[in-house]
Amino acid sequence: MKVGLFGGSFDPFHNGHLSMIEGALKAVDKIVVIPSARNPFKHGKILNAAPYRYYMTVDAVERFGDKVIVSDVEFFIPGISYTLNTIKALLKNNKINDLVDSDNVELFWICGSDILPTFDKWYEPDEILDRVDLLVARRPGQDEDFEANVKRIEDLYDTRITVFDIDGIDVSSSGFRKEKNEDQIPQEVKTFIKTNALYSADWLENVSDKAMEGFLEYAIELYPLLKRERLLHTINTAILAVKYAVMYGGDPDKALIAGILHDCAKELPDEQQRKMAIKDSGESYDIKKLWHGPAGALMAKKQFGIKDEEILDAIRYHTTAREKMTITDKVVYLSDKIEPARTYDDLTEVRAAADKDLELGLILCVSAFVEKSKRKGMKLHHNTKGFLSTLGVDA
Repeated sequence: MKVGLFGGSFDPFHNGHLSMIEGALKAVDKIVVIPSARNPFKHGKILNAAPYRYYMTVDAVERFGDKVIVSDVEFFIPGISYTLNTIKALLKNNKINDLVDSDNVELFWICGSDILPTFDKWYEPDEILDRVDLLVARRPGQDEDFEANVKRIEDLYDTRITVFDIDGIDVSSSGFRKEKNEDQIPQEVKTFIKTNALYSADWLENVSDKAMEGFLEYAIELYPLLKRERLLHTINTAILAVKYAVMYGGDPDKALIAGILHDCAKELPDEQQRKMAIKDSGESYDIKKLWHGPAGALMAKKQFGIKDEEILDAIRYHTTAREKMTITDKVVYLSDKIEPARTYDDLTEVRAAADKDLELGLILCVSAFVEKSKRKGMKLHHNTKGFLSTLGVDA
């Protein structure tokens, strides 16, 4: 079976990527698309978090059925995502054979013609070509220079390059991020971007490089711990918390880290959450849904190395609120409830209030939670009662 490997940042996945896949499928039987986790050439604030790009790609290629598979292999490779390391990981323990359900696999690395002039500058290109052949896209109009570049690489590495033709779609991920032209992206990607409010106001420009590095790394580390919806929720919460921290005089770095880790313990087994909550806070929360707050604070400290008590408190109290809330507490609590992908109830009023007055947004948010709890006959935690008491409300 001929299998093409198609790696990239996919930020976002656009119609040019679709054209590459459609063209390559004329030369191979199946394609494995590999969104990068840590791109060697794009760092820090240039790329969106890896789970955003991975799940966006999953949605975009569903149309191809089992001919196109998206691999999360790079989430489990330590360090920078060099092409050679990715190929080695796919070959280890016959992982690629399991992915494509075949014992006999011939591998090709799919790429555009733009890589040919610099392929010899890649990390260990000769080792790459020991494991895969190059499958290179040729756009309409490419002629002498293209053929010369193909021959140069073939002669340099004593290899054979397979060429396939694609439509001349003039689109790039960086161009989309600048122009926001929705005609350049598939409908599935449009929906994903709208749901998660991607490529809108760039509040992350306000955080430090160190915090950004931590945020991107935690997003990768959370991937095996949280299911899709929960993981996207945590990333959305973190970015929205930065927005409110900037607007209302908080610390955007602390808001970002507390936001990305606020639900880190959410999908641990119930009994484990309960024990961790007791260990962290010295009490057994009566309501199961609240366990992951203090459990998450303990996990953030032990597993993710968080030492800042303000960040730990924001994680600990994001389900209950409390008396004397810090700004970090407030922005994480609020963002958790109203991040863009949240669809329950009507959040329009709370979102509008939060964009004008942090305290009003918080009060409306907690009040809605209290009313919902009363309707369901649920007890309020004493921390929530403490918050309400600061408003002169008898709970």
